[in-house]
Amino acid sequence: MDHLKLTIDKLSIEAISELVINDSCGAVSLFVGTTRDNFEGKKVVRLEYEAYEPMALKSMKSICDEMRNKWSTLHGIAIYHRLGNVPCGEASIVIAVSSPHRRESLDAVAFCIDTFKGNVPVWKKEVYEGSEPVWKENVECAWSSKRTQRV
Repeated sequence: MDHLKLTIDKLSIEAISELVINDSCGAVSLFVGTTRDNFEGKKVVRLEYEAYEPMALKSMKSICDEMRNKWSTLHGIAIYHRLGNVPCGEASIVIAVSSPHRRESLDAVAFCIDTFKGNVPVWKKEVYEGSEPVWKENVECAWSSKRTQRV
C-alpha cells in the first residue's frame, strides 16, 4: 500500500514507519530529510515549503508505481513531505519502504528521494539570519537551470 501526504504538521518518523511495517517483511528502510542550520557560511533559521498539491501528489504516486515496477517485492511505501515552515532539526520529508529483504528497500528509498527531488513540484525557500531568504533549486530537477551546467 502507498501512503502519500503533504502536510503542515510536524512529521512523526515513528508513525510513518509504522504505516509500512508488515509481518512478511524483514526490512523497513527510511530516509529522513531535516533542516540543517547552515548553508555556505550563512545561518539558516528555517525552511519554507510550498507545493502545487494535486500535481505533487500525482507525481508522488507515479514514483511509487515506478518503484513497484523496479522492485516487485516492495510491500509498503510512505512518502510524507511537510509544507509551510520547518525549523532547524525537524524533518521536511520522510520516506519509508518495507520489503522482505533489505537490499530492495534500501535501493528503493535512494531511488525515491532522488526521483522526488527531480520531479515533484515542491519548492523550498531558505530563510537566513541577517540576510534575504532565497528560493532554492534542486540540481536534480528536470527543469533546473543548474542541470545543464553539470554536464
